[in-house]
Amino acid sequence: MKIGVLAIQGDVREHVHHTEAAGADVVLVRLPRDLEGTEGLIIPGGESTTIGMLMAEYGLLDAVMQRASDGTYPIYGTCAGLILMAKEVIGFSPARLGLVDIDASRNAYGRQIASFEVDLEIPVLGEQPFPAVFIRAPKIQRLGPSVTPLAWHHGEVVMAESGPYLVSSFHPEMSPDLRIHQYFLEKVKRAQAVAGVS
Repeated sequence: MKIGVLAIQGDVREHVHHTEAAGADVVLVRLPRDLEGTEGLIIPGGESTTIGMLMAEYGLLDAVMQRASDGTYPIYGTCAGLILMAKEVIGFSPARLGLVDIDASRNAYGRQIASFEVDLEIPVLGEQPFPAVFIRAPKIQRLGPSVTPLAWHHGEVVMAESGPYLVSSFHPEMSPDLRIHQYFLEKVKRAQAVAGVS
């Protein structure tokens, strides 16, 4: 299995490590041609405005949207990646994919000095809590009917999925726990099975 990790800016190295440790090969995606042969894509945290601007400049926004057009190309957006995946962004809105029917609010959990780690109950991962790291994290302010919440913090959704897409406000790559990356790879396997049948 080949998974692309968007390598424009952000926590690229950490996502590469976790994805490889979870059992997939990794392709660093900087240009549209790098998507060839990938079966899914991870968009790391970082600075959403910069990432969106560079994706647009390099032709990656259109290329990713084309790959996602048939609904069988899983994408996981963490932190800034969540913002780029959101249908709507409250306040200043960067260039983005808009693939998940959520409204996101940038940096809503506070500035970097307000970063924190918390054990989250994520039922799809099992009974053991997941050590989630929040750094300048966005908040999900609205979920559309096609979006399933997977985890909450103080009553607010911090992880969700919609078809082949997965988003989280926090940084799973900052934890030694591989279960979210493994969960994403399972989504990729299911999408491959659906694509194979169709």
